[in-house]
Amino acid sequence: MELGTYGPTGLTFIWNDDFEITVDTTSPEVVIAANPAGLTSLARHLLTLAQEGVPDGAHLHLTAGQELTSTVDLILERRASTDA
Repeated sequence: MELGTYGPTGLTFIWNDDFEITVDTTSPEVVIAANPAGLTSLARHLLTLAQEGVPDGAHLHLTAGQELTSTVDLILERRASTDA
């Protein structure tokens, strides 16, 4: 699977054609639903953020009505590991 990259201009993400992603927060649970292209795109984005050299705080903001067919946004963010 080809991943996006991180470089001097920031993160570059790769989307599958015809992706569909929905985020629903109407119940006490958060539901992220997607077609196969959407699931593959999300997996690729998470792996891109997990790559060595990507700084903490790097993120991808998925916007309702643009990348998402929902009424809420979704932010995927890299954070430093924490000790439990």
